[in-house]
Amino acid sequence: MSSIVVSDLDYAPPGGDSLFFDISFGVSPGEHAVIVGPNGAGKSTILRILSKEIEADEGEFALGGTALTMSQDVGMSRPNDSLRDMLLDIAVPELRSAGQKLVEAEKAMADGTDDGMAYANAIIAWGDLGGYELESQWAAAAERSVKSPVDDFSTRLVGELSGGERKRLVLDILLHSGADVLLLDEPDNYLDIPTRVWLENQIINCPSTILMVSHDRSLLERTATKVVVLEGSGCWVHGGPYATFHDARAARQSQLGDALKRWNAEERRLHGHMKMMKTRAAQNFKNATKANAAETRWEKFVAAGPPPPPVADQKIQVGLRGADSARRVLNIVDVAIDDLFLPFSDEVHFGERVGLIGPNGTGKTHLLRSLAQETTPTEGSITLGPRTSIGTFTQINDRPDFLGHAAFDIVRGRVSDDEKAMKSLARYGLAGHARQEFETLSGGQKARLEVLCLELEGHNVLLLDEPTDNLDIESSEALEQALDGFVGTVVAVSHDRTFLERMDRFIMIDDDGSVFSIPDFELALEALSKPDQTSNLAMVKTLT
Repeated sequence: MSSIVVSDLDYAPPGGDSLFFDISFGVSPGEHAVIVGPNGAGKSTILRILSKEIEADEGEFALGGTALTMSQDVGMSRPNDSLRDMLLDIAVPELRSAGQKLVEAEKAMADGTDDGMAYANAIIAWGDLGGYELESQWAAAAERSVKSPVDDFSTRLVGELSGGERKRLVLDILLHSGADVLLLDEPDNYLDIPTRVWLENQIINCPSTILMVSHDRSLLERTATKVVVLEGSGCWVHGGPYATFHDARAARQSQLGDALKRWNAEERRLHGHMKMMKTRAAQNFKNATKANAAETRWEKFVAAGPPPPPVADQKIQVGLRGADSARRVLNIVDVAIDDLFLPFSDEVHFGERVGLIGPNGTGKTHLLRSLAQETTPTEGSITLGPRTSIGTFTQINDRPDFLGHAAFDIVRGRVSDDEKAMKSLARYGLAGHARQEFETLSGGQKARLEVLCLELEGHNVLLLDEPTDNLDIESSEALEQALDGFVGTVVAVSHDRTFLERMDRFIMIDDDGSVFSIPDFELALEALSKPDQTSNLAMVKTLT
């Protein structure tokens, strides 16, 4: 049976406090479940445990049948690997091992350290395990997913494909693999809107049991049939689709009663966990340390007393102030960058929310960097209006100036005293990570810290590159509400449809280099789904 059963998982990172404990849930055959929760709650860690990448401290799990895994950063960290190397990483263990031995044998043949016997044996093992059938699946997926032909997976480098192409290729292979169970961590990251729609349809029609982590609200509403919720240090399960999750959570919170009742419920849970661990310790002395830790956790909780336990709502308060500027903020005249898009002209005015949209690889991020004056366009000019102060948000949280610095120190450099720094971190849910260095924060925590810095710096023009990609859902909603009240101008590259819906107008760059102005969200979605007919859509203006 292609089910997932998880029972009493506990995990603490090496040298750290408990990340979660008592995690129990099940996913029935054919269900498509999502794990949701705040950044840093352990969503990706659970997938890593189930894929046997790391071990839990306690608990058990069982995956029925063949299971395949896709990590959040698949294909991103080793651009000089071959496509074959990348795709072997997502194969079943037996084929992965056979493929890696074949690669090693090929190298030995090339450098003369093998007389051919090891190579011959590796080829036989590869074929016997179904390697050639797997290569046929790779070829079919590449034909559907990669714009330029892939003639040889062993020589074509990962870095020669865009991030979106790499992700779509891996997803195409996994979703057509026939695996019983798929574990997908952030499958939508790096995908443009047309590819996200493709992904949604593929998941809906996939017979495999799927457990995934995603922050794309549109994708979750269309695909998730069950929700596993990480809150506090434990979890609960909403057995219905994601579309009904928020109402279910509100009802659950109401049933828990007032703060004292919630505190009492958590105290009983911690006390029960402590008693269970002491029972285990009495049976096996190796559990004594964990039993002592459980007792200490319960004692600290009781000593702190009410009010509410950790399952209370995450409170993220984003307060983007901004300031006035001249009416014309950006003047774009006959701008082109390399061969990415044709020269175009446009103006961005104070208070506008402009979305930069289009397929992956068309130059949206390059244009955003030129608007920020970080690079110079190949042709044309970009000038800023008077009193313009630009703040930027990077897609991959690429902030060399933050490296080696604790979150508190980064914020303290932007406020007048220590108390204000800690209050600012608390508003963004980062107070507990104040002493962590930037590079040790999760992707979502880094994103929140960057947005906080934009707030404190007081810019009146925000250039945002995929701002919601790594944010948990509560943080994304808080950012969107803050942008609604922001006194200033926003230009954002995004593939998040819920986020884009709040934009006033759109600049779309098409695959052929054409640039269009689109006045509303619905028309923009139509243009993205029918790129060949963009110029024929009503109210779309060609800027090139």
